[in-house]
Amino acid sequence: MSDKTKPGSAQATVLIDNERTRVTEWRFPKRGDNTGWHRHRWDYVVVPLFDGVLEIDNGGGEIAKAGMSNGVPYFRKAGVEHDVINGNDFECAFIEVEFLDRE
Repeated sequence: MSDKTKPGSAQATVLIDNERTRVTEWRFPKRGDNTGWHRHRWDYVVVPLFDGVLEIDNGGGEIAKAGMSNGVPYFRKAGVEHDVINGNDFECAFIEVEFLDRE
């Protein structure tokens, strides 16, 4: 079952943050590290920096496994709610690029 109160243990480093774009590196040092439950306010692109699997807790007890390929980006629309979890036996990371609408 989803625990929407579970704090995130992944390390977020904001690399760029301006009026149009926020770029964040998410680093997951060990299996089970997670972002914590969150909702995306803006459209975004994720660029994995590894080959492996992320586990996505979408709520309601559903955990999806998402295969990642190093350097192969994917796009998501605003409104996604989830907790992203390292499903690997090694450190992994990705770059998240959010397209901000701050006007």
